[in-house]
Amino acid sequence: MKFQHTVSYAAIVTGLAAGLIAPASVHAQTSESADQGSEDGFIVVTARRREERQIDVPIAITSFSSEKLEQQGAIDITDIGQTTPNTTLEASRGTNSTLSAFIRGIGQQDPVSGFEQGVGIYLDDVYLNRPQAAVLDIYDVERIEVLRGPQGTLYGRNTIGGAVKYVTKRLPQEPSFKARATYGTYDQAEAVVTASLPVSDIIRVGASGARLSRGGFGKNLTTGLENYNKDIWAARGTVELGGYGEPVLIRISGDYTKDKSNPRGGHRLIPGAVSGAPVLDDVFDTRGGLNDPIQDIEAYGLAMNITANLSDSVTFRSISAWRKDDTATPIDFDALPAVDLDVPGLYLNQQISQEFQLLYEGDKLNGLIGFYYLDAKADTLFDVRLFTTVAGLTAFTQADVDTETYAVFGDFTYDFTEQFSLSVGGRYTWDERSANILRQNYVGGGSPTFGGAGIPAGAPATDFEGSANFKKFTPRASVSFKPNPDHNIYASFSQGFKGGGFDPRGVGINAPTSNASGVPSDAEVASFLSFRPESVDSYEIGYKGSLLDGALNVAIAGFYSDYKDVQIPGSVACNVGGFASFCGVINNAGKATLKGVELEASARLGRDMLASGDRVMLSGSMGYIDAKYDEYITNITDPTTGLPVPTDVAQFRSVQNTPKWTASGTFSYSTPVGDGDIYFGTTLSYRSKVNQFEIANPYIDQKGYALWDANLVYNAPDKRWSIGLHGKNLTNKRYKTSGYTFVAADPVTGAIIPGANGQPIPTLGPEGTLTAFYGNPRQVFVTAGVKF
Repeated sequence: MKFQHTVSYAAIVTGLAAGLIAPASVHAQTSESADQGSEDGFIVVTARRREERQIDVPIAITSFSSEKLEQQGAIDITDIGQTTPNTTLEASRGTNSTLSAFIRGIGQQDPVSGFEQGVGIYLDDVYLNRPQAAVLDIYDVERIEVLRGPQGTLYGRNTIGGAVKYVTKRLPQEPSFKARATYGTYDQAEAVVTASLPVSDIIRVGASGARLSRGGFGKNLTTGLENYNKDIWAARGTVELGGYGEPVLIRISGDYTKDKSNPRGGHRLIPGAVSGAPVLDDVFDTRGGLNDPIQDIEAYGLAMNITANLSDSVTFRSISAWRKDDTATPIDFDALPAVDLDVPGLYLNQQISQEFQLLYEGDKLNGLIGFYYLDAKADTLFDVRLFTTVAGLTAFTQADVDTETYAVFGDFTYDFTEQFSLSVGGRYTWDERSANILRQNYVGGGSPTFGGAGIPAGAPATDFEGSANFKKFTPRASVSFKPNPDHNIYASFSQGFKGGGFDPRGVGINAPTSNASGVPSDAEVASFLSFRPESVDSYEIGYKGSLLDGALNVAIAGFYSDYKDVQIPGSVACNVGGFASFCGVINNAGKATLKGVELEASARLGRDMLASGDRVMLSGSMGYIDAKYDEYITNITDPTTGLPVPTDVAQFRSVQNTPKWTASGTFSYSTPVGDGDIYFGTTLSYRSKVNQFEIANPYIDQKGYALWDANLVYNAPDKRWSIGLHGKNLTNKRYKTSGYTFVAADPVTGAIIPGANGQPIPTLGPEGTLTAFYGNPRQVFVTAGVKF
């Protein structure tokens, strides 16, 4: 049976490959029609680095079109996490810009250099090597794709849990202008202006500028600053040469973001152990006194994407990019005026990447081969100030971690028949990690790096320079059976890999040693600071189908993952050179099993009910994951000998940032009004209990909660202008997204140990640190747009 639509899929893909059709127009048309449940609608994605119907791809994917994001009033990429199964996307603690991402139990929330994210973030196919400046604001976007499960074959570096693809819009052939303004509660005021112009038949230029601002949800009662505010300037510029019928398309783009938002201060969950400072009533208020350095995030980059059609069946692509971001941030862990546990920090990142692809499209064989190179530098500098413990004690750390990566990869699909196809792929990766780590104690003040007047206390606790190499082949294979073009049954195997490295916060002088002098050798320090790569073997079976003449669309996937050598970074109170201070710790925890089910569906409940052309839709998602450690080896100090003893504590550990249940449902109604249309939609999303770290903590862990959003949008004829009313978290639910903890706990069970007063016992700083950060409260805003 041949596959046919009102506009044939083959013709569209051929047009895309030749540059005859703008991908923007295709994706907008198909995503919108599919959302509405039309019989001939389909969603085009690029999960396998080529344009395909989403239903044909043997990967669990959630795709958000620009129209859908505008209807939902989405602000940044964290918004899509609420409606994507088994996915957590959140701003990380003290900033609006650093991203914590987890998919199917795999991710990383520690932003310090040396620790790599487990979910790959891609901006127009350019991998963002660091989590800083990765909370991408949504403007001028074509679509966002969330790929769940290891994507190491095609996306390579650190996509061990999955990938998030942010795709911007192509420039049209005609002059265009688009503007959007937003005003809402908490003095939210935003403006986005986009314009493009064809300079000639083959040259087009375009630019977007965004001003994104909002007042704080609370206040810093010590500094007077607004807390949880937003103050961002952003811009993108693009030059396109060729395409639209030309055999070559060259797209040169640049982006810039300046984030001057105030530091996000945490909410103390316990009274001050010394000062007796009470817990504040408003969870968005804070008392943290640290405001040095002034928070400032600047990120920018350049990219050049080249696509050349060498023949009817062979296409060459080149993706070149340079990116840089600098973050200065003051982190007041204890959230009190005194310098009890304060951490001023700098994150300085830079990367150069190059990717080449050669794509082949034949009657039965489709695929690509490619080469990838990345040269990345990540420098992290910070003080840990404990001025109330010892007069002016500071532990200064400078961790410069460089990464050089090469990879070759290939992925091909062969259609044995119109119903049966086989896909195989693989990537071989060479990783070299180089680290230069300095740890120096100061007394009498902070380190000179942050303007302090402290005096060095003895020799450096860590003065390490070293490198390590990691190599890995990661394969992928899948089989698909399509009884007809509207149904796809598939099974797949994929492997993910994340390289090892060196703990940037580790204390070298604390390395175990066999030397009689008690001073560890360079080799012993290197062994103590290093950690191994982690890997995952993932199996998935799934079904994607369009039923009832397109009225019902379903995607269901079941997965099983064997996760090995899990990297668990953290920091604890310890003794360094005779001073009570902090130490970085990292474990390769052992083994974890991740298994679960995901369901996504959309159904047209009715049409032409109250008016000709109206539609009633119900869409939703559900994710279930059973994530548990099978082995978690950590060193527990023997109280008799004082020596560390490897102990399996798996039964007392949980997989962090991974709720067992995630679910969402959206009920919507759209109807023509004159030559325009009105859309109303309301969404309820739910996440079950979340552990912020591997050790359960009743103070900062979040119980299950639901969020309710609603949107009302009117589009004028031809969508020349629109106006929308959006409400988020309408019940004003208070929910924790992250936190800090430095209190005494049982080393095996993790249970918090109460002191004589019934409160937790501080371990770092006398006041005690149990601090939480919260998701956004209720927000209501109006958005107006115009385009021509």
